[in-house]
Amino acid sequence: MARRNVAVIGGGPAGLMAAEHLAGQGHAVTVYDAMPTVGRKFMLAGKSGLNISHAEDYARFVTRYGAANDRLRPVLDLMTPDAIRSWAAGLGTETFVGSSGRIFPVAMKASPLLRAWLKRLEDLGVTILTRHRWTGFDGNTLRFETSEGIKHVTPDATLLALGGASWPKLGSDAAWVPWLEAEGIAITPLRSANCGFDCDFSENFNSRFSGQPVKSVKAASAAGTTQGEFVISRGGIEGSVIYAHSAALRDALDRDGHAALSLDLTPGRTAERLAADLVRQDRKASFSTRLKKAANLDGVKIALLREVTPEASHLDASALANLIKALPLAVHRPRPIAEAISTAGGVSLDAIDAQFMLTSRPGTFVAGEMLDWEAPTGGYLLTACFATGIAAANGIDRWLAAGEA
Repeated sequence: MARRNVAVIGGGPAGLMAAEHLAGQGHAVTVYDAMPTVGRKFMLAGKSGLNISHAEDYARFVTRYGAANDRLRPVLDLMTPDAIRSWAAGLGTETFVGSSGRIFPVAMKASPLLRAWLKRLEDLGVTILTRHRWTGFDGNTLRFETSEGIKHVTPDATLLALGGASWPKLGSDAAWVPWLEAEGIAITPLRSANCGFDCDFSENFNSRFSGQPVKSVKAASAAGTTQGEFVISRGGIEGSVIYAHSAALRDALDRDGHAALSLDLTPGRTAERLAADLVRQDRKASFSTRLKKAANLDGVKIALLREVTPEASHLDASALANLIKALPLAVHRPRPIAEAISTAGGVSLDAIDAQFMLTSRPGTFVAGEMLDWEAPTGGYLLTACFATGIAAANGIDRWLAAGEA
């Protein structure tokens, strides 16, 4: 087959992985990105340790994608967690499995891996053009804004890997939504995912406890039960435990108009043990003192208990113990999508075929977070971005080989 020109729009994980595979299949690949450098969100993800995948049992791993599970299962087989570790090792980045099951580079940084990856792409002949902002289609031609004016490109095939709408300053600004909608492509509205929530705390609580961690709790919602910690933000809550429940809480708010997270403030004690310990406390002691001695609650947990249930100090030992074990923390709204770690919604999976090509626009393929799927943090997001990039690259290669360009 003659060497064909493929445009990859978006220099994030999905786009770069697709570019690597397309170049390896012999195609001339150009990656276009609006930002001055590629991989900006990838670099941000690595600031606190790049979590590239998760080592849990694979049968469980592939169930983490909600309504998209069935569609993504064969795609994830293209880039399993073990395959990601091997791929990283091939780029000189050794990885390890943390106590949580998350997989990290030993160096705990994104920059060495990204540098080695870009060097591999260069060696494969991939061209990367930054400061090229895609602004839509002119018929079969792609239109870009550049520092030198408008540029038009007509490739043999195009991959869109533009991300969602979270962290728009890094390039994922969802400017593509109206352009695809104008083409008649179904877009599920973008929403915050893996996000914090507003709780409408009192000003007194906000001023005293904003920024403080709430450690060693269990949180329960329709998503199940998770243990860890979260942070009191200005007027709300955020952190890993909250992100694990964000989809369930967001969907409950959309469906019912209200939602609450059930918090167990003492995961290591039963309600019966707590009640017995509370009964033994001196009733002349302050409420805070009794909670500290009986339940080992710190200041922020005690304040949260009072904030949620102002009458808590008047409850009997049994009722108070039950409240400590299942504190109903109401959430009122997700934080704005620009603050979210990722987004739900995007190009409907019904709008693409099995090769990740838009059914209404032959020759245009889609991968990564701009597709309508979501997953929790923990390496699941990045894994699916890699995998859908490979799936779309394979689809492009097959489509070009069939001579349909």
